[in-house]
Amino acid sequence: MKQGDLVVRKSYGGDMLFRIASLHDQMAVLRGTDYRLLADSRLDDLQSVRNPDELGGTRRARIQANESLRRMREEREQLSSPYSAMTGGANPRRSYFEMPGKVLHLDGDINYLKKSMAVYSQLQVPAEGAHCHESQMPQALLHLLPLVRPDIVVITGHDGVLKNRKDWSDLNSYKNSVNFVQAVRVARDYEKHRDSLIVIAGACQSHFEALLQAGSNFASSPGRIMIHALDPVYVAVRSAYTPFRETINISDVIAHTISGMQGVGGIETMGRYRIGVPNLKAMPSSASIG
Repeated sequence: MKQGDLVVRKSYGGDMLFRIASLHDQMAVLRGTDYRLLADSRLDDLQSVRNPDELGGTRRARIQANESLRRMREEREQLSSPYSAMTGGANPRRSYFEMPGKVLHLDGDINYLKKSMAVYSQLQVPAEGAHCHESQMPQALLHLLPLVRPDIVVITGHDGVLKNRKDWSDLNSYKNSVNFVQAVRVARDYEKHRDSLIVIAGACQSHFEALLQAGSNFASSPGRIMIHALDPVYVAVRSAYTPFRETINISDVIAHTISGMQGVGGIETMGRYRIGVPNLKAMPSSASIG
């Protein structure tokens, strides 16, 4: 086996697909391909996978991801539709322009980052992405926040509870939660008002309470469960398209993530979506002057 191979763990019944991130002696560091879980395993416990689509867990995860994308598209339309009545006309959408919240997405997994950026692009959410190791995220934010000036920051990658650690209150029991917490603090030092900068942080089994206390608006994982790769993106899209005068419907947003209430939680937060008029692209050409 080598770095980059797709594998499952035999001792877990091959329930989840991983990619080998690195090898050390007879151990492998694994990153989930559909879930944001960081794990390690003995090499003799791993089984290579040639066709991921044959795995039931992978099929379910992809079906859930497609359903999540469909929901995002529908809700993107619904969230902006109330403005149609304000502007009137046979094709009212053409009469105004939209300003959804701008996203800065930091991801510890390059493949997840690419998938996330593709979703933002499909849904017309302005977004900039950066791939960096979770330990480098605090420093990366110091540079990127004043440069990008986002409305929404997503801080995610891979995480997990360390083996034989039972104390969920101890940050040292997690593989990357301490890095996420430090990154959230950097973001909150940059902008203290939680409605001016929405922070979404965490990955699988992350220390939910510590992330909220550090200043995040939404975080994983209240039940220390696995979260799907697109769950942080879903929350970011809903934040970007909820009008700035309205509170993001927390229960509804979380209920429609793939991992649900055990995977994602948050606090009351205002949206970041605005409209403007006129839509210059829809206006007739100006008459010539003189």
